[in-house]
Amino acid sequence: PQQIRTGPKVINSSTPPTSSRIPVVGEPAMADDVRELLLSTTADADPSTPLSAPDLRLLIDHLRHRSDHLHASALSFAASNREPLASALLRAASSAASSASLQSSLQSALSPLSSSPDLSDLRSLSDRLVAARRELRERQEHLAAASSVASLSARLRAARASANPLDAAAAAAELKPLLVNPEGSGSGGDEPVVFGLLRGEWEQLVDELQVGLSKNVEECVEFAPDGGKVAVRAGPSGSSSGTPGVELRVALQALEIIDSLDYGMAKVADLMIKHVFVPAISNISVTVSVEVLEKSGSTYPASVLNIVPSEELQGYKDGSVLYSRIIDVIKFARKFICVENITWTQSFAKLTWSRISDLVITHFLSEAVPDEASKLIGFQDVIRSTTEFENTLRGMMFISPDRKDGKLTQFVDDVEVHFAVRKRNEILVKARYILVQYDYKNPLASDDHGDSVVDLLFQPEKCFISKSALQLMKLVHGALKDACLSSARVAKEFCYAARDALLLYKAIVPVQLEKQLNSISPVAAIIHNDFYHLSQEILGLAFEYRADFPSGQQKLVVFVDLAPIFSQMADGILRRQIQLAAANLSEAIDGADGFQNTHQSQHCESAKFSIEQVVFILEKIHIMWESVLPRSIYRRSMFHVLGPVFSRITKDMLLIDDMAAEETLQLQGLIHLALENLSSLFLSLVENDDDEKFLDHHTWVQLDESIPSLKKFRKLAELLDMSLKSITAAWESGELANCGFTSSEMRNFIKAIFADSPLRKECLGWIVATPA
Repeated sequence: PQQIRTGPKVINSSTPPTSSRIPVVGEPAMADDVRELLLSTTADADPSTPLSAPDLRLLIDHLRHRSDHLHASALSFAASNREPLASALLRAASSAASSASLQSSLQSALSPLSSSPDLSDLRSLSDRLVAARRELRERQEHLAAASSVASLSARLRAARASANPLDAAAAAAELKPLLVNPEGSGSGGDEPVVFGLLRGEWEQLVDELQVGLSKNVEECVEFAPDGGKVAVRAGPSGSSSGTPGVELRVALQALEIIDSLDYGMAKVADLMIKHVFVPAISNISVTVSVEVLEKSGSTYPASVLNIVPSEELQGYKDGSVLYSRIIDVIKFARKFICVENITWTQSFAKLTWSRISDLVITHFLSEAVPDEASKLIGFQDVIRSTTEFENTLRGMMFISPDRKDGKLTQFVDDVEVHFAVRKRNEILVKARYILVQYDYKNPLASDDHGDSVVDLLFQPEKCFISKSALQLMKLVHGALKDACLSSARVAKEFCYAARDALLLYKAIVPVQLEKQLNSISPVAAIIHNDFYHLSQEILGLAFEYRADFPSGQQKLVVFVDLAPIFSQMADGILRRQIQLAAANLSEAIDGADGFQNTHQSQHCESAKFSIEQVVFILEKIHIMWESVLPRSIYRRSMFHVLGPVFSRITKDMLLIDDMAAEETLQLQGLIHLALENLSSLFLSLVENDDDEKFLDHHTWVQLDESIPSLKKFRKLAELLDMSLKSITAAWESGELANCGFTSSEMRNFIKAIFADSPLRKECLGWIVATPA
């Protein structure tokens, strides 16, 4: 027998078989059934051992027994469910017959197509059918659109012809969602033109309603030309357009329907501010009176509000009188203009409250802010009355309850800030006045000259500053002292005021004195000192006041960032003065024409005049700077000016290629003239403790160290009177090199003065051979 191996999988014996046939050996389903029967028969058999013949026969018997059992079960099920099975078979037969009928009908319908291979007629017929259906659908849509247009046009005509503004307004509001795009008033790109025309008619209708109703409202509220009086009637006394008007209530109701309530009440609100609220708030001694007039004849009843002067000088004090007066006016407007309607009252409030708040702040609260910090406690009564005033308006639904409109309470709650801002503005006004009004034309001629000489904070020197800078720093120190005694919020404003006052100097003075700063003048030197002095004072502010600032401001308020700005401004002004001086001196030296041909009288006079011009300019700078600039800055600046002057004159003289004997004497005389006339300038540049001022050897040594070109200039005067051997010996000793002379300069100088000779050649050789 064929050997069969069973797998490890075991199937539950309660599962019914899927088929009654005997499976072929080796199929998966058969393998499962065989495995199940085999395990149920021989439970202790090893699934991996081959089956014997008795086992196979036993297995076949089991399979036959199961097949018989399944057959009997099927017959029993059919017998017990005979009627449902029969009904199902009848339905199946009926469905089969219907399918055959449909197949026959389809074949008969397709038979012409199978006999005619050309399908163009059928395609043409189907295209015409589709086009006809499309045309029918479009005509139906056009008909519906035309019907809608006719309906809308009829409703617009009815609304325009309506005598009752409420009906017209209701019709316009009803047509709005049909004609106006909710996302915008413009029309869509694909809508019919007729809808645009209808929209235009609707907008014209709304405009006519707005204009007519707003005029109607204005005619119901009459104002006295001189202000202080308003009369409100329930209806207009007469229509300016000739058409009968409507009652005020009806007009406002119609405006509300078309969402134009703000438009209709805008002019009335504006006139209420101008003719009622302004005189009621800006005038102290006035009272509010209301008078109701009964209806007489055809006129509507009227209510009149008067703002009349009062003989008693009431004053505002805590503001309760003013607030009571404003509430009376608002109650009048709510009752007679807004007819006790909350929506209309809120619209009136939206148009007026912001300006009412501004008037109260301008005419009362800003003036009630104390001038001194000690009086801030007395401002609590104003805070209390202002809070009660706004709470009363919230109870009247005049302003929103969420404190969004609490502009007055916000102002009084920030009274410290307003106090500080006022003081800040006062400081800036004073600072600007000091800077603009100060006369810089002749600052050195003032009587109190000594007060303007101040000590520098970080240097052991003094300098002359303008009165404006002196007063400005007093103002800054005063502001910072007040900051040390104030709360954190107030101190912050004081510190900012001090910073802004300093920055005002930087912004105003250089622009105001631009002409003086672009020329050599004592004013420029004084402005340099101002910036220099302010830069050092600014550095000291942090050390002087920071420890006394409120704790919250000690790290926030700084001034040190301003110090480099002022220091750079001072350096820039001084640098500009040095450049201008150098340009003037260079121009004066150019007049000497290189100091050539001075043995001729004309050229000699020209060179002498040039030297005198140089001396004059230097002396002028000396006089202007010495009395103003700090000594260290004065000396450094003069060194910058003198160095290029002596260097330029020496260079020009050394470039002369031929000098006569008389010419050397003239050049030597020019050098001595310059040195003698500049003696006072030289003495101002050295430190000399002796009472007698004269140029001794020690003085010249100091000057030569500070101005190297001066040493060379003086040595040139000696060279012009020295022999050839003496010049050569001075070069060999290194004396000339120490004075700044070069080998090429000495060779050119010798060639220009001495005639060609063996001695000159020998000396020139020595100069070339001897290094500098």
